[in-house]
This record gives sequence, C-alpha cells and structure tokens, in this order.
Amino acid sequence: MTQPKFERARSAEAKRIRETAILEAAARLATEHGVRAVTLTDIAAAVGMHKSAMLRYFETREEIFLRLAGSGWQEWSQEARDRLGRLTEESADDPESRFAAAAGVLAGTLVARPLFCDLLAHTPLNLERGVSFDAVRAFKAIAVAEVGAVAAALSAALPLTPHQGGDTVATATAMAGALWQMAAPGTELRRFYQSTPELAHAVVDVEPRLAGILTALLRGYAVRAEA
Repeated sequence: MTQPKFERARSAEAKRIRETAILEAAARLATEHGVRAVTLTDIAAAVGMHKSAMLRYFETREEIFLRLAGSGWQEWSQEARDRLGRLTEESADDPESRFAAAAGVLAGTLVARPLFCDLLAHTPLNLERGVSFDAVRAFKAIAVAEVGAVAAALSAALPLTPHQGGDTVATATAMAGALWQMAAPGTELRRFYQSTPELAHAVVDVEPRLAGILTALLRGYAVRAEA
C-alpha cells in the first residue's frame, strides 16, 4: 500500500489539518487494535510521516491519546445530558423507574463509545503521566467541566445532591474503563475465555453489569435521602 506523502505544515491552518489527521489516524488504529497496542510509529505511518516529525505536533504518543480522551469526554457528556433531559420529561410521574432509566442512559452512552471506554482506563494509568503539566491541565479542565455538566443533568432528573451526581458520574466512567478492560472485546484473551467452559464467567457483558451497579448506587442515595 502506498503511504501518503508528508508535507510539512507551514501555516496555522495547515498545522490544524495535520493535527486532525494524526488524531483521526490514532483513533482509527486504537479502535481496531486497542489503545495499548498502538505505537507512535504506527500513527506516523498511517499519516505518512516519520516518527520524529510527529513531535512538531504532539510531544508524545500519550498526548495524542489524551487529546482524544478530552474529545471523548465532550462527546459523551453532550449525548448523556441530552438523553437525561428527555428522561426527566418522559418519566416525571415515576421517580423509581428513573433510577434504572438514568443508569441505563449512562451505561448505554458509554458502551456505545468503545474507544472512550478504553481511554478511560489508560488515562490515569499512563496517559496523564506521559505528557507535560500544561497538557494535563488542559485535559483536566475539559474532564472536570463535563463531569460537572453531567452531574447537574443527573441532579435535575433525580433526587441527588450535586456531590452525589458527581460521584455517580465518576463511578460510571471509572467502572466503564475497568469493565471494558475486563471484557477485552475483540482480543485473543476474550476468545480464550469464550472457548474455555471453566472460564466462561470471566466474559463480562459491560452494559448490563454497569447499569446494574449504577442503579444500585442511585437507589442507595435515594434511601439515604429518605432516612
């Protein structure tokens, strides 16, 4: 396959286009093979440049994926808030059913984003540790803002305090990242689990497992409020 010819960006717009191409290539490769398996060399080859040239656009491989994680937060937050807003309108007269429905919204919108789930696990383990403090600050500003936005939407839909809403979002995203790694979708490890009867219990179905955990958490908050 012929690699695309790399030409150095010589304007702000050309640099933006090149950065976008790098991010899109990294997202595509990570979706196909998993974040852990994608190297800087892989990304460079996909966009037709030498690995050393990538440093003009991103300081490390980790910065590329941290940028994708920031975009993932924004995209997930928007859909989750939209659906939580509709949930409030659709089930206003049945508060109990809203616990399971809200948990389903959080779980469903997360699992619909496999790359984001993968990134959620890698972000605290290595992505934040392999970039400059400026890059961490920029990412954290996005993540904190989106956690707050989804927490506010939850608090509008359910009898939650802002703190409980924030803890629910933190639990949802942390568990999504952990369960996604346990599920190991599309990997030889998952196929091994599926083909080995005594290990069948290790095959994790992420969405219902996550929804069940979040439903229990939300109902627990409601019981505490009543007490």
